[in-house]
Formats: sequence, structure tokens, C-alpha cells
Amino acid sequence: MPRRRFLIELPGIGFALACVGGAFQPTELLVLSSNATRAVLDALAPELERDENLRLVFRFAPSAELKARIEEGEEFDVVFLTSALVDELIAIGKVDAGSRTTIARAGVGVAIRKDAAKPDLSTLEAFRRTLLDARSIAYVGQGVTADLLRNIFDRFGIAEDMRAKTEILSGVTAAEAVASGASELGFTQISEILPHPGVELAGPLPPEVQVYTTFQALVGSNSRQSKAGRRLIRFLTAPAAAPILRAKGMEPG
Repeated sequence: MPRRRFLIELPGIGFALACVGGAFQPTELLVLSSNATRAVLDALAPELERDENLRLVFRFAPSAELKARIEEGEEFDVVFLTSALVDELIAIGKVDAGSRTTIARAGVGVAIRKDAAKPDLSTLEAFRRTLLDARSIAYVGQGVTADLLRNIFDRFGIAEDMRAKTEILSGVTAAEAVASGASELGFTQISEILPHPGVELAGPLPPEVQVYTTFQALVGSNSRQSKAGRRLIRFLTAPAAAPILRAKGMEPG
């Protein structure tokens, strides 16, 4: 059926509403998201689109890459990324500081191929031995996980031992590297491991070295759909979203 456009006149107000088959067209939102929040957004997108009358267009990448793209002028309506990067985007006017909302936090885990023997991560010494025994490991070169692992290697005194068997990734996630067989162990946010069909979670890092990363959402300063963007953010912080966040490896903010 062809699209029909109706003009509704109210006293002192004139505005057009596009209507297809008698139903208002959804508001389109361009959403930039860290890979760590992808599984949550994918799971909630159908309900969001239905209940909030939205059409969500996602672009996923590591948080550091998203920040660089925003700084270079990429357009967006809402962005989800690590809280550590938010202040710099606020300072240069790329995001609306008043929309800043904590969505969830996630810890780092170890990915292994499906049906592979699970390594021992129960204690610091067991974890150290697992690292030394691994044939190869992988992690993305940008972001929190890279800094965390380098600090762990230094703490354990095994930096030299790990150098030759470490693959620092770009353009590929740690879960993908493990699933393809390129690496035995992959280190990344737990929320990036759980949804990947080719890997499973061996476990989180030991508590003594675990680091949790907080993820926040903001509306773009130049977004033409700021109200709809705020609705999306409120939806993700509502109590009904909490079970999905936990199921995808994140802890509600």
C-alpha cells in the first residue's frame, strides 16, 4: 500500500504525520554501541521497537574505536560505551551531559572453544599456571582488558613468557579468535563471551585481579531524536530489563 501523508491542523499548530497503513511510522535511532553491550541490545531490540515505536539501527565496535569515530564527526543518536571515555566526549560537546546514564557493569572472563577442557581459574596461582600452560591467548589491543592483562602479567612476573604466545587483536573479537581456532584462550568482557555460539565461558578472572567496567549511555548533542533517545535509555534502566542484563553477563547499573 502506498504511503499516505496526513496534515493535522490544531489551533496555532500545523504538523505532518507520516502514516503507513494507518500506523504511525517508528522513529529511527542510530545507535553506536560497545561490543560488550551488543547482546543486551540485540535481545531487547524487538521489545524496544514495539513498545517505544522505534526503529533501531545499530553499529557495534570497541568503545575506544567508537570514541574516535565520534570525535571525527560520525553522526549518531545514542551511544553506549565505557564510562572512562565519556568525560572526554562531554568536554568537546559531542554528547549531552544531562543524558548520561549508567546502564550496567561487566567483568572480564576467559573464552574457550566449545567442549574444550576448562582451565583452572580458581586461585591466583592456578590462574598463573593456566596462563603459562596456554598455547596461545588473545585480547583486543584497545580498551580495559588489554591494560588489565598487561598489569596481571607484570604482577605474576610472566610478561616475557606471555609475549610470544599473545595475539593482540584488531577488528576481531577475542571470542571470534577462539572460535576460529586462532587462539586457545580469549580474554574479554563476559557479556561478549556468553552470546557467541562458537565459544563458552571458562569462568571470570579470580576476584583478586578482576576489574569491572561500567557502561553508560548518552544522547548525541546533535541528535534530532533526543526525546526518543532518552526513552531508549530509560527502557534499559527499568526493572524489567535487569533479568536480560544479568542473563547476558552484565550487572544492572
